[in-house]
Amino acid sequence: MNLYNTKTRTIEKFVPNNESEVTMYTCGPTVYHYAHIGNLRSYIMEDVLEKSLNYVGYNVKRCMNITDVGHLSSDSDSGEDKMLKGAMREHKSVMEIAKMYTDAFFDDCKSLNIKKPEIVVPATSEISTYIKIISKLLDTGFAYKASGNVYFDTSKLQDYYTLTNHQIDDMVVGVRESVEYDENKRNQADFVLWFTKSKFENQELKWDSPFGTGYPGWHIECSGISLKYLGEYLDIHCGGVDNIFPHHTNEIAQSESYLGHEWCHYWFHVEHLNDESGKMSKSKGEFLTVSLLKAKGYNPLAYRLLTLASHYRKQLVFSYDNLDSFQNTYDKLINKINIIRENISGEFDKDNFDLYNSKFIDALSNDLNTSSMLTVLYDVVKSDINSYTKIELIKNFDKVLGLDLLKSDNEFTNEEINLIESKIEERNKAKADKNYKRADEIRDELKEKGISILDTREGTKYRRI
Repeated sequence: MNLYNTKTRTIEKFVPNNESEVTMYTCGPTVYHYAHIGNLRSYIMEDVLEKSLNYVGYNVKRCMNITDVGHLSSDSDSGEDKMLKGAMREHKSVMEIAKMYTDAFFDDCKSLNIKKPEIVVPATSEISTYIKIISKLLDTGFAYKASGNVYFDTSKLQDYYTLTNHQIDDMVVGVRESVEYDENKRNQADFVLWFTKSKFENQELKWDSPFGTGYPGWHIECSGISLKYLGEYLDIHCGGVDNIFPHHTNEIAQSESYLGHEWCHYWFHVEHLNDESGKMSKSKGEFLTVSLLKAKGYNPLAYRLLTLASHYRKQLVFSYDNLDSFQNTYDKLINKINIIRENISGEFDKDNFDLYNSKFIDALSNDLNTSSMLTVLYDVVKSDINSYTKIELIKNFDKVLGLDLLKSDNEFTNEEINLIESKIEERNKAKADKNYKRADEIRDELKEKGISILDTREGTKYRRI
């Protein structure tokens, strides 16, 4: 498999530290609000990466953090803690909103067929791990105390900006919001490892530590969790491009200073999803969530298909017109596959299976070229190979694509089944009486309820649309 590596700015052949198990770390959500679909684009593509690695034979051990403390509203150690801000907005405790929005995040992931990592760790559960790392960084001179806080000293590093290829004067400020000058820092690029009670007095979550009562900075959380659960040699670290600086830059600085060697070689970053006015965010315009798409009548997997049609390293513009198009494409694709299933015949054709499967692997191995992976899928659907082999190929491809291409059509409640079957019986009688107008009306009534009927030699079949 070949992947673009942000660290080297080249597409490289992926070679894990241990062939028996690939370790993969994902920066999880800050659970102060619902995830918008721009956030979820990254998680979709990270899901495809994990499933692609599985597809070509790797066993993947994946870990994700849940940021429930320490993430400030600016990336340069200024502003309110996002969790505290969310708690005040909701009139709940920090832990109450953390649970509410963590549950909501994984509900969204389920709707989008994003596999939940086997290791999910709330940041608040590993305070002792961060204290251990910070203590060593202080002992070895990579960190210092100032006015009650503990800072990482970036001047101790030869190449702090290894991920960004920027010069120090270009990267003094954060990437999201204006930065308050911090006179306690030796260098303005330095970042906080531990905040004490001397700052942000309203902070709800605080812990005792050798550095004073306080709470960890955002960046130390991911380093600590990754090191504890995945070891000191990490294969792949994932996130959105907005994590590159300062979050991932700071993770590398503190992790490698703590370890004394390279920590992670492969860095996988997903580009922004923009709306038509620019970068999507929670603070402007319509707050685009999975729940909103559902409320508007869209299948969340139509959005997943939209993201797969574009390369993960290219910015993608969202519009409802675009989503309408992909909802239509998704519905047509499912209908075509259902027709193949209903008319299944033939025996397993190994030559054609291997031919198309090889094309699919070539596409996913080419820096996760999901657009080409979809092209191979479409080619299989319209090919003249027998339907049994088509279904076997589609079944395998969907292990990566995650589009529910072969999900049962008959997932109806008993009440729905009774209604549909009574309508089909009424329609059959109308056709027998040559009342074709009434037969068409019944078809339209079912269509309005999202149910398509198909006349076959075996009788009338039905499915959701």
